[in-house]
Amino acid sequence: MYSDFLVNLSAAVHSTRAAAHPKLLPNYALLVFLLLALGLSIACRGARAGEPGRIHWGSVDQAQVKVDQTTPLTWGVYQAQKKDKPDKKLSNLVLVLIGHRYLLVDLKGKQVYEVPIAEVQKQDDGLESGDLAASSRALPTSDWTWRNVGPAELYHVTLGDYGLVLQITLPHPYLISPYF
Repeated sequence: MYSDFLVNLSAAVHSTRAAAHPKLLPNYALLVFLLLALGLSIACRGARAGEPGRIHWGSVDQAQVKVDQTTPLTWGVYQAQKKDKPDKKLSNLVLVLIGHRYLLVDLKGKQVYEVPIAEVQKQDDGLESGDLAASSRALPTSDWTWRNVGPAELYHVTLGDYGLVLQITLPHPYLISPYF
């Protein structure tokens, strides 16, 4: 008797599924379409937020800048960041503020670019800009030197436009991260 009940229940469920399946097909198609649309909108939003042309610059608090052995009155050092940690792809680029002048220093390529102030926008926690390395803005430089000075790296470069020596002291990359 109990087995007859299970057989009848199974037959009733199977017949209900068979009858309901054609009705559910349009609902499944609608659900799949909505999920694909949601995924596409999230992908587009993520692509816009991480635009390849926009760089977020975070302040490097432990850095120091000197021009001809003198610390400028107004200065700042910024490195490219991704969500509170340095961007490894752009780790060789440093944005330096000296007075009212921004300089983009490519430490690996040994090149300095003058950056118009209008191309750098202030954000709550740093700066944001587009691609700043344009060959038309390259400054003549000479006498590049690099030294490891304990917990920091010391860079010296002579700027050809004013003939001044720019000295940048940066903490080692593993010391910048807030996760250590």
